[in-house]
This record gives sequence, structure tokens and C-alpha cells, in this order.
Amino acid sequence: MIRSDLIARLAELHPQLLANDAESAVKAILDALSSTLSKGGRVEIRGFGSFELNYRPPRQGRNPKTGGHVKVPAKYVPHFKPGKELRERVIEGK
Repeated sequence: MIRSDLIARLAELHPQLLANDAESAVKAILDALSSTLSKGGRVEIRGFGSFELNYRPPRQGRNPKTGGHVKVPAKYVPHFKPGKELRERVIEGK
């Protein structure tokens, strides 16, 4: 599912919303999520999961084309941990 699919589904489930309103709602949610993560915060959506940042320390990498060593700097990467309800629904769906 991509962003436009999510907007279409939201508009379909709530006919009182115009497509622009559904788009604004999805944009606001994703902007709030991104903003919180960029400030180092954690986002938890009960029954769905949580988003947080994982620290990756600096390391020595390798360029696959040349075989030379490359320094990879330290960074924070977003990490999603599914909630119990989501895990159960995925398992039941298979």
C-alpha cells in the first residue's frame, strides 16, 4: 500500500471526508511521526506498533566495486516494532 492508496481507503471508509481532507489527515499524521522521530522521540500506536530510532555506531565498510575500505559514519535509523495485535493479525492472515 502506498500513500495514495491509504488516502483513497480513508476517503472510502469515511464518505463525509473529501479527498483533500483525507489527504490532509494522512499528511498531518506522517508529518507528526517524522517530526517526532527527527527530534529523537518515540511514537507508539497501540495495537499497531512503535517507531523509534536505533543508533548504528561508525564502522569500516567495503566498496563492493573496488574492494577498498570505506568509513561509514555513525547514524540513527528509524526502527519499527510491530505490536501484539498486528503480529497476531498477520499470522492469522497467512
